[in-house]
Amino acid sequence: MAKKSALEKIINELCGVSQAKRKIARATGIPTTKAGRKAKAQRTMMKVLLPSSSRKSKSR
Repeated sequence: MAKKSALEKIINELCGVSQAKRKIARATGIPTTKAGRKAKAQRTMMKVLLPSSSRKSKSR
């Protein structure tokens, strides 16, 4: 997919496309960006491969 031009980004922002995509992503829990979908898939696979009992807990 080709990169969007600056004008196209501005038009989408003004029309509310970006905000609608964010609302859909939050409501469904499915990211709308390619990087977000990839990261979620990786987290899900890690949860499947390494059950929570065997993972180290994060302590601060």
